[in-house]
Amino acid sequence: MKIGYHASHEQFTPSELIGHVKRAEASGFDAVLSSDHFYPWSTDQGQSGFAWSWLGAAMQATNLVFGIVNAPGQRYNPALIAQASATLAEMFPGRFWIAQGSGQYLNEAITGGGWPCKEERNKRLFCSADIIRRLWKGETVTSHEYFPVNNAMLYTRPETPPLMIAAAITPATAQWAGSWADGLITISQPLDKLAAVVDAFRRGGGEGKPLFLKVQLSYAGTDEEALLGAWDQWRSNIFPSSVLSDLRSPEQFDALGKFVTKEQMHASVLISANPDTHTRQLIKYANLGFEHLYLHNVNRGQSRFIEDFGKTVLPALREKNRVNAA
Repeated sequence: MKIGYHASHEQFTPSELIGHVKRAEASGFDAVLSSDHFYPWSTDQGQSGFAWSWLGAAMQATNLVFGIVNAPGQRYNPALIAQASATLAEMFPGRFWIAQGSGQYLNEAITGGGWPCKEERNKRLFCSADIIRRLWKGETVTSHEYFPVNNAMLYTRPETPPLMIAAAITPATAQWAGSWADGLITISQPLDKLAAVVDAFRRGGGEGKPLFLKVQLSYAGTDEEALLGAWDQWRSNIFPSSVLSDLRSPEQFDALGKFVTKEQMHASVLISANPDTHTRQLIKYANLGFEHLYLHNVNRGQSRFIEDFGKTVLPALREKNRVNAA
């Protein structure tokens, strides 16, 4: 089992996040997951650094494994993502992976043009993934199906290309992704819904491929503080993916968030001041088959979370994993 820290560019400056990932490494975390947004989910979060600039600095500052969830095809030409990811994988062998998703209007609309339906976005994603993999292999690629790629070839490539993971939240998308992705990343949901996503991915061709889970939690000194921190920072991002993918601005997310009560946060975020409560829930996720857990403390109190989880939660998870393996 690998236990990672989620570096939320929407909530912290890039320089703050460098400090957080260094602290995470010192506390026993194995890995880091990075978000790749142009905008934050709400104006209250207030940040959105360029993740690709940050990755090189963060990977140089630590020895952790890093991953990024990215949406090629509209904001990014896939040839550029192929080059960026190949460069990181060459500099830091075995320490980088990339997840591909169909994106959100919030981030992709900055380049202009329309916002395709989900079916078209998935087709565009599959085409992007194919172009990126061909470029990683050293092929010269020309494609005009969804975006212009003319005689592109990468001169700098890693000996071993990074894993290409699919980002999916629904069973339908997960089943489709099983046929082409090297693994699956999804977000924490009720266990029955998560099990359906995992089963669909395996049915679609993902049997035996690694499973990654981004866990949304809120840990603080008291339950009340943890609840308030989750509501303050994450209430705009608890809606279904069909809603979140089609909103245009942080202000629209803020408007939706006004209708969310504090108690409603419990349905989407694991909220507790008790490390044992978090440990028990994380073990349940691991029992579904997730070998990679990325923990996102959605409130702003990162130092206490990193240090306390390093002392209690991470050792308990590893001991449970050791016992199960034996």
